[in-house]
Amino acid sequence: MNVDIHPSWKPYLQPEFDKPYFKSLADFVKSEYKNYKCFPKGSEIFSAFNHCSFDDTKVVIIGQDPYHGVGQANGLCFSVNNGIPHPPSLINIFKEIETDLGIPYPKSGNLIPWADQGVLLLNATLTVRAHQAGSHQNKGWEQFTDSVIRLISEKKKNVIFLLWGGFAKKKKNLINKDSHSILETGHPSPLSANRGYWFGNKHFSKTNYLLQQVGQSVIDWRLE
Repeated sequence: MNVDIHPSWKPYLQPEFDKPYFKSLADFVKSEYKNYKCFPKGSEIFSAFNHCSFDDTKVVIIGQDPYHGVGQANGLCFSVNNGIPHPPSLINIFKEIETDLGIPYPKSGNLIPWADQGVLLLNATLTVRAHQAGSHQNKGWEQFTDSVIRLISEKKKNVIFLLWGGFAKKKKNLINKDSHSILETGHPSPLSANRGYWFGNKHFSKTNYLLQQVGQSVIDWRLE
């Protein structure tokens, strides 16, 4: 597995790459990509870190698994490649942005423009076998991404963590609440959203308000 990552992350994450668990994880991922169809493509496994440098990170959104359908995953949580139909959770994210900020529903489901503005779109597990949700869980990815969350908490100030759903909320104990802001709501999946746990959370306007309070530039949530 080629760890292609923005140079700003390397001083912080190199110690993780050198640990035995990560070497075992890398061997597992190499074997999976060699023997099965896996997503995202190898060059995009660390896309979240390449589009959002450590220095620029000011918002963190935590997902669980990459999409496991053909052509969907691009290394950013909740994001799909251009031209791919929007999965249900992404549809509900865009609907909430529409009502929260009055931004028109976009054609593209590719969230790279958010990442380029300092939104780290971090899945807990960075790879998956095609059509097998959760197939790469408990192989070491969670240990790595928990270390990333802990690192951001320890080394930065005033980052806004958006925790959507029960899985993401479990990461709260990794975050120093005195140094950062945490916004919690239900998961944007239809199961949660249709029960009233997602819509109306206003996380996107709240995020921009919190960024303004600490003198940071706001996120332009608009997409093409």
